[in-house]
Amino acid sequence: MSIELKKRMITSVILLASFFFMIRHSYLLLTGLIFFSVIVWIEFNALMIRIVKPKTRILKFRVLLFKFIAFIYIFYFSYITTVNLSIDLTHKAIFLFLLGICIVSDIGGLIFGKIFKGKKLTKISPNKTISGSIGSFIFSLLIIPIYYQFDFNFSYLELFSITLLTSLFSQLGDLFISYLKRKAMVKDTGDLLPGHGGFLDRFDGILLGVPAGLFYTLLILPNFNL
Repeated sequence: MSIELKKRMITSVILLASFFFMIRHSYLLLTGLIFFSVIVWIEFNALMIRIVKPKTRILKFRVLLFKFIAFIYIFYFSYITTVNLSIDLTHKAIFLFLLGICIVSDIGGLIFGKIFKGKKLTKISPNKTISGSIGSFIFSLLIIPIYYQFDFNFSYLELFSITLLTSLFSQLGDLFISYLKRKAMVKDTGDLLPGHGGFLDRFDGILLGVPAGLFYTLLILPNFNL
């Protein structure tokens, strides 16, 4: 096992332990999410500065508008996270289900990509392969039986569709940040998380996958709210 992989595993364990500890204490959850939002925004802003530095004023204005929208989105993500983890058990379970999909989707993509390799998925990220994308979908489906035990009022078909949609948007989020990093000519968005890079490197898929899954859940469960 390489040193980088060991760092990645240790960091992941610490992040998960910290997250579940914060869930039990609402004030820590709020503080942690504010910190998370600020760091992610700083990393995103640094990427955009590198991308537009030599560009025209018109493009800089468009990017400024895009950065403002991203700022609102990042903090809105933290808001819906706080809401869903601070009320009833159903909201917590659904949020953790969607979070789990994003995590295992990332793991599945990594494992299948390493084992099967094969054709590249896109020019945006040379490390992404079609086999890795398939692995992401397959791994995400593996947690359905676990969450089917909860009284979600979901059928297997509904859980299946939620899982595939969340995994798809998680992968798109990963690709989007990979595209920005490629444009900015950097490998990572930061170096705060050993083995992962920056917070944006670690949570890029979650930032898009979880909200997509939550909004789709709104369509299935009329009584569910954000």
